Amino acid sequence: MSNDTLLRVVRRRTEQPRDKLAIIGIDDFAFRRGQRYGTIVCDLERRRPVTLLPDREHATSQAWLANHPSIVTVARDRGGGYGEAAKALPHADQVADRWHLMENASRAFLDAVSKSMRHIRKTVGSTIIDPKLLTYAERLQYEGYLRRQETNEAILELSKQGVPIKQIVKRTGHSRKLVRCVLRGQRSDMFRVRQSSLEEWLPWLDGRWDQGARNASALWREMRKKGFRGQIGVVSNGRGADALLKGPIKAHLPARLRHEASPGS
Repeated sequence: MSNDTLLRVVRRRTEQPRDKLAIIGIDDFAFRRGQRYGTIVCDLERRRPVTLLPDREHATSQAWLANHPSIVTVARDRGGGYGEAAKALPHADQVADRWHLMENASRAFLDAVSKSMRHIRKTVGSTIIDPKLLTYAERLQYEGYLRRQETNEAILELSKQGVPIKQIVKRTGHSRKLVRCVLRGQRSDMFRVRQSSLEEWLPWLDGRWDQGARNASALWREMRKKGFRGQIGVVSNGRGADALLKGPIKAHLPARLRHEASPGS
């Protein structure tokens, strides 16, 4: 079914409500993604579309809402456009719709998990997983973890036998990079997340912070002398450092670490 056919079907089923509207949901949809958008209004009590508006301009939505003063609740996203439009109904309550609540909650949860992965990695290895309790998506991730573990064990076993990396690559068919990651212990996470180059330096950074070091540039220069290969932005950027440093440090850390030259530089 084409997009145009689907829209025609929706329009045919969009009848003028015989009863007055009270609780509606309003959101945008794409006629053509990235180019043209419209607005859909649904009757949330009867669970059916009410109308399709030709654009998502707040003036268009506001004019339509003004013609339906019986509406007492408007469910919408958290953007400002439809919030402005809903001012046509000053007596109506505005609430966040269920989808956006779940989306925002999911995003906040994943953000919190990503900031705690250093601690999760330390405990997840000792956790016993019961596949029967996993969802389908979680089971796929767990099965992938088991396959990675089999690969890891095979590579480690060859390494224990004294087989050089070049021969391990030939025997297993895996890339040299993957074999090196396994031998360095960098491929055993249950959750596959991108490792930061700061990861192994965090204990050192924690210690220097406790000693009073607050200058990102000076810390980076010290790390470079000790063999750190990352760029200064990894240390000074809030998304790199702030998200990974331990809790007590993070509580006092500004949105971006001070990035300034040390005296005399």
